[in-house]
Amino acid sequence: MKSWDVIVIGGGIIGLSLSIELRKQGASVLVIERGEPGREASHAAGGMLVDSTLETPVALQTLATASARMYPEFVYELQVESGMKVDLRDQGTIFFPSPAHASHPDLGTQLLPSALAELEPALLRSDDPAFYLPAFYLKERSVDPRALVAAALQAAKRHGVDISSGDEVTKVNVSNGTVSGATTTKTSFSAAKVVNCAGAWSGQIAPHAFPTRPVKGQMLCLAAPSHDLLKHVIRAPEIYLIPRSDGRILAGTTVEEAGFDKRTDLATMQRLHHAAIATVPELRNARILEDWAGLRPGTPDGLPILGATATPGYYVATGHFRDGILLAPITAKVMAQVITEQNCQYNLDSFSPLRFPTPDLFR
Repeated sequence: MKSWDVIVIGGGIIGLSLSIELRKQGASVLVIERGEPGREASHAAGGMLVDSTLETPVALQTLATASARMYPEFVYELQVESGMKVDLRDQGTIFFPSPAHASHPDLGTQLLPSALAELEPALLRSDDPAFYLPAFYLKERSVDPRALVAAALQAAKRHGVDISSGDEVTKVNVSNGTVSGATTTKTSFSAAKVVNCAGAWSGQIAPHAFPTRPVKGQMLCLAAPSHDLLKHVIRAPEIYLIPRSDGRILAGTTVEEAGFDKRTDLATMQRLHHAAIATVPELRNARILEDWAGLRPGTPDGLPILGATATPGYYVATGHFRDGILLAPITAKVMAQVITEQNCQYNLDSFSPLRFPTPDLFR
């Protein structure tokens, strides 16, 4: 029976990035994906790379900043290794703060209406306080997650990562107190180490019921009447707009506790559409390309779960909520260090799976 050094459960951007990093360090790796690789939360994400104290939890700030700084090289390497183009934009963000953020010290200097009009002529918010967050200030970039995960999948394959798709892992196998592999709905696989990167589904894999839950987000994608209608990401309390280099503009998003329901609803799409047009009137001439919903992996304290479990050989990298795309480079780096028993350069105590009191509900 074939065996691997490491099994990675979950073929999203976290699992694929980690598999590549492990292969670079000489480990043989199998990624097991319940559906099609990259088609869950990674496929549904907006791709804003937000690294700031405006939204990032304090405990996560160090990792978020480190990951944001890694992103240009991360994308460059994936492009070289995959031969695919990834749309990474660094024009920055125009931010319209909510009342809660209006006096935040990291906002910087408010834009005058004339400066705002020069930066984004299509915007219709000249009376609202606006701030420009350039890429070099709060590391505000955006990336196309679908292109990113497609490149990561191709790069993983070229690095020799084995992929099993369409087969859900039901449990991590434990023999004599240590990990021995994973069992799926169809078969079983052998490995001395297993990493749970299954996102919103992480808590459904025996023997440990990690407290992850699906948090639904609905999105709308528009084809702008011109490719340069928007240059910057627009973030406002009621809407964000993310331009792509090919003329698409994403409008989002919701935060819903709806279980594993990935359906969109008409009222939400209409609200997002109306908010987009109210912000950029020219979008009334845009075609609606598609809408979708994704399931982000949330946790009780809003922090990811990273590190070793109480079972030797079993590791977790999940619960990234809205920051999975941003945190992929640093998660791959630190988890590879943990799994290969190197000294981890960051303190991961705040993210330990052992912080939750009842991880063994399957017993």
